[in-house]
Parts: sequence; structure tokens; C-alpha cells
Amino acid sequence: MIRSIVRPEKSQEVMDALMDAGYPAVTKVNVAGRGQQHGLKVGEVIYDELPKDLLISVIKDKDKELVINTILGIAKTGKAGNYGDGKVFVSPVMESYTISSGFKED
Repeated sequence: MIRSIVRPEKSQEVMDALMDAGYPAVTKVNVAGRGQQHGLKVGEVIYDELPKDLLISVIKDKDKELVINTILGIAKTGKAGNYGDGKVFVSPVMESYTISSGFKED
């Protein structure tokens, strides 16, 4: 399972790139949080939590590097990237089932 936290303005681009690469199955959740930058200060106002999108994909292990590199390449802002561009987390999925058929997938 690959969970990517990305800027909302980048999520559709990431989803389109994954579709083009052959990985159309993505779950998108609107979330809010903060990372290394500890939020954002604009004038005297501090925004402690910033809007982000959580994109979740379950892919085969052999495709992991391609999917991660696709996400990293699209979600980065500018050539060098910026704080707040997001994070990618990878974890194993032990089992999955299709609800309509009850079929256990490999």
C-alpha cells in the first residue's frame, strides 16, 4: 500500500499520472495536518493545520518503485521542491477481498 500526502493542487495531476502509468485505482481523502514546517505564518495569522490530500493505492510489490517515482516526480513543486510538498509512506497489505464477490485477491 502506498499512501501519499500531497498538496491539494497536485492531487489530480498525480492521479492522472498514475492512470497514464497503468495504475488507475486510487482512493482520495481530504485531510489537514502539518509537517516539518510546523504550519504556516501569514502576517500575524498562524495556520497550524494545512489542507492536504491523502492518496491511497494498493499495488503489486514489483511495481512499487515505478509508482513511487511517478508520485515523487509529479507532486514536487518547482525543480527542487518545497516544504509542504508531502510525504509517501509504503506498507505491506496482508490480505484484500473484493466485497461484491468475496474473492480473496493475491
